Amino acid sequence: MRVDFYFTPHRNDELSLRDKNVVVIDVLRSSTTIATALYHGAREIISVSTIERAVKISDSLSGNAILRGGERNGKMIEGFSLGNSPAEYTEEKVKGKSIIFCSTNGSYAIENARYARQLIVCGFVNISVAVAFLREEHTDFVIVCAGDNGLFSMEDTVCGGMLLHQLGKDTMHTMILSDSALAALALYKSFGKNLLGMIKNSEHGRFLSEIGFDDDLAFCAGRDTIPVVPQLIENVIKLKAELNNGELRTAQVSV
Repeated sequence: MRVDFYFTPHRNDELSLRDKNVVVIDVLRSSTTIATALYHGAREIISVSTIERAVKISDSLSGNAILRGGERNGKMIEGFSLGNSPAEYTEEKVKGKSIIFCSTNGSYAIENARYARQLIVCGFVNISVAVAFLREEHTDFVIVCAGDNGLFSMEDTVCGGMLLHQLGKDTMHTMILSDSALAALALYKSFGKNLLGMIKNSEHGRFLSEIGFDDDLAFCAGRDTIPVVPQLIENVIKLKAELNNGELRTAQVSV
């Protein structure tokens, strides 16, 4: 099992990730928000990297089961129903809804990997089920951190390192890690004992706190609080697909 690790999605293009297995990590906050929305019953997440595409897609869909969610510079986009705070994505608001989702970093990372063979979304809140998914697949994969406007992000890298650490408890002897993956694992061992403290001291964590989202930091630092695997299936993110008598079905959770 070979593992590569990208600190930001900007070092690769769409074709470089074609047919690869990809884990996208955006702890603050897209990974956490997407997992929360699906856990609370959202039908699907349609992730796009530009506001223009989000508006165009939502305008082309009819009915009252469509919501627009996302942020620019940490704050809700004008004309959208929801921002990028996971606390906003309650069952009351999102159950049964399709969400057109546009965030600064996470959506870009997801869209950039849309030709992957398989793509899942991971944060601290769902890390153990993501590890279980990778253990079951037992194949080469790439971890892509969303980063912060093209720059390194401590919380995403530490989360990726934690994923490797947990996966390695059973399979390290079969894992071949790139230098960047080894670096992420080392950072997790140095900074992973106090996730909330690490997030609060991170650059993006300080920014979110300054603009009024301090409560989101604790939410995003929660470990295994949202046990679902968001997976890209035919260009939309749903709960992990499973085989049912040879046919694909979407997993469901009780909320």
